[in-house]
Amino acid sequence: MTIDEGKVLICDDSILARKQIKDIIAIAGAPTIFEASDGEKAIEIYKEHKPDLVFLDIVMPKKDGNITINEIMAFDPDAKIIIVSSVGTHTQLKCALEAGAMDFIQKPINKVQIIDALNKYLGR
Repeated sequence: MTIDEGKVLICDDSILARKQIKDIIAIAGAPTIFEASDGEKAIEIYKEHKPDLVFLDIVMPKKDGNITINEIMAFDPDAKIIIVSSVGTHTQLKCALEAGAMDFIQKPINKVQIIDALNKYLGR
């Protein structure tokens, strides 16, 4: 798999954060990008489209990031999920990683970190 074959899901309740991540991913060459504004919608999209990589906020309405990770991992234990968050406690982050998240990117969003994650988890 390469970036230009990948399907990516971005889940964040911030429209701005989703746009920033989406723009970086599009420039990097991923052809299919899905967006969700809450964990509940992210789970629906994941089950329908099974994206290759998920960028997920922790603090969101309806279902937070940790609940979302647990439900996605129950559906697909091989899911690749990266937490992208500015808020959240050390405990929340630890829970996310224990639940199956593969990595963490601290907001504000850094283009290099997003591209590095794409390369690491979708291949070159």
